[in-house]
Amino acid sequence: MKSAIHPEYHPEAKISCVCGNVRVVGSTQKAIAVELCSSCHPFFTGKQKLVDTARRVEKFQDRTAKKEAASATQGGKKRKVAKRVARRDAARATAEKETSEA
Repeated sequence: MKSAIHPEYHPEAKISCVCGNVRVVGSTQKAIAVELCSSCHPFFTGKQKLVDTARRVEKFQDRTAKKEAASATQGGKKRKVAKRVARRDAARATAEKETSEA
């Protein structure tokens, strides 16, 4: 192993979270600051917590609402396929009635 290329290892590096939780672990950095940790992350806590500084969540919700509104008025591919299937079934039903009457 080369001796001059490896970073210095700090066995007691402190990781501090925004929620105030501090943990001591080994790392190549002396101190690490994080926004979410296992004590405050929604996956581990089960609570909804949005840490959004750039309004990404609201922008995403606005985009999806616009898409849903547009698809409701225009009719998407699924709606067109459903109409086509309904027409085909109705045509088959009338054809069966005509053959049974004759």
